[in-house]
Amino acid sequence: MIKKLIIILLMFFTLNASAQQEVMYHIFQRSFFDSNGDGNGDLKGIQQKLDYLQQLGVTTILLSPLYQSDFYHNYFATDFEAIDKEYGSFKDYRNLIQEVHKRKMKLYQDVEMQYVADQHPWFTDSYKNPKSQYSRYVYYNDKLNEKPHYFWDVPEFTTYNNTKEQIVMVNMKDPKVKEYTLKVLKYWIDPDGDGNFNDGVDGYRLDHMMDNLDNANKLTNLFKEFWTPILNDLRKVNPALQIVAEQADWNSYGHEYFTKGNVDRVFAFRLKQAITSFDKKKIEKAADSTFLYNPAGKQQVVFIENHDTDRFASEPGMNIGKLKIGAALNLLMGGVPSIYYGQEISMKGKTEQRPTDGGEIPIRETFEWYAADNGPGMALWYKDTGPWWNNRNMKPNDGISLEEQQKDPNSLWNYYRQLIRLKKIQPALAFGDYKTIPTSNDKVLSFTRTYGEEKILVVINLSGNTEEVMIDPREDYNISKLKLLSGTPNVILPRDGKNLSMTPYAVQVWRFPKGS
Repeated sequence: MIKKLIIILLMFFTLNASAQQEVMYHIFQRSFFDSNGDGNGDLKGIQQKLDYLQQLGVTTILLSPLYQSDFYHNYFATDFEAIDKEYGSFKDYRNLIQEVHKRKMKLYQDVEMQYVADQHPWFTDSYKNPKSQYSRYVYYNDKLNEKPHYFWDVPEFTTYNNTKEQIVMVNMKDPKVKEYTLKVLKYWIDPDGDGNFNDGVDGYRLDHMMDNLDNANKLTNLFKEFWTPILNDLRKVNPALQIVAEQADWNSYGHEYFTKGNVDRVFAFRLKQAITSFDKKKIEKAADSTFLYNPAGKQQVVFIENHDTDRFASEPGMNIGKLKIGAALNLLMGGVPSIYYGQEISMKGKTEQRPTDGGEIPIRETFEWYAADNGPGMALWYKDTGPWWNNRNMKPNDGISLEEQQKDPNSLWNYYRQLIRLKKIQPALAFGDYKTIPTSNDKVLSFTRTYGEEKILVVINLSGNTEEVMIDPREDYNISKLKLLSGTPNVILPRDGKNLSMTPYAVQVWRFPKGS
């Protein structure tokens, strides 16, 4: 018992001390790296690429769902307790997570237990069978179990390979469902139950978390009655566990998830939307709301793309200057930065309006390891399956590959590495409070990060033109006395120390003298 308590306390203090030094890397594993040549990215493939992730500077891996599902993205389970065989075995999973922990890294799993697919035993056994042991596990709108409540009231979905699937709502008010959810999530925290979390997950991403599921007024007050007691019980197993909620409303700052939902982190959707606009006023407004109103110990996950959004590199008018600004805002503003696989090499992709889930394949294409559009480990599971393949973003020798960008010192990939390293070695960028700093130019964004006596100033020209700017006319910011940590060449610093001539898309990072 004493040994277990010591392990828990050590993990708790270690993980919380490094929380804001985290750099998350969000992997859609089917598309990452294929270790056995079957076309599917898998767990062994991720393990084989841990050196790459560490070279980039990643500390935490976020996986998309692992459990068995009839959908290629593995949401909507047919079995919550079985790993999809195309990803590997439980042994492969254990080997991966133990190697992750050996490297002082962490691993989070994405889970969504509010729905099941129509082949899940809860549904197959209970449909039209009120006497089933699972009769109350699924939410039915009638007593004969003939009218299940479908996901967002859609009775049938067509998958990218033209199979027909139904998705039904789980009855989260049922005590047995709550008990089962807790059991499954506890299991992945400590699979062998020995109190040593070396083989256990370090956190969960709760997909599509809602207090009123689907806004259907069927399952309400879920934060208090379902999630809070479950999360409290999970933290009794491992107090260092991190819970990241994806708020279903992307226009929400997510503060109610902290105060009512008992989670540790939410996603900074409003900030992501503002960054994509390259509008200084929108970014400042979103940043203030994102960083200044979180309860103590709670954090925002800052991102510019994920598995549900268009790739940042495919936003209108994108170029290398804007891509580097996106990297700087993603990594330097605060919170816990999250990088979506391939973001660091400017992979492209836009969601398409299609009657199947194939419309999202363009934002989930294989990671481009090589200059050519093929090679060992390329996870081309979607090859020749539809228009998303025929119109794929992946092109040979276009500069968008790890092989090409590793050779180029001015590449986006090398810029990500530089910024991640800077974040890790500068305490203010890891732990510092955010503050917007006014400037005289609507195209130039400026902010500070302050931690104790450490203070960092970041100045970014959001435009493609050279901009003249004065930093905070009200304060005595003498930039000539600051140390330049990272910067775009050819920025002119006049002798007065407050005015700058910023070249197009310039990003400058300065450190104040201690005590200033």
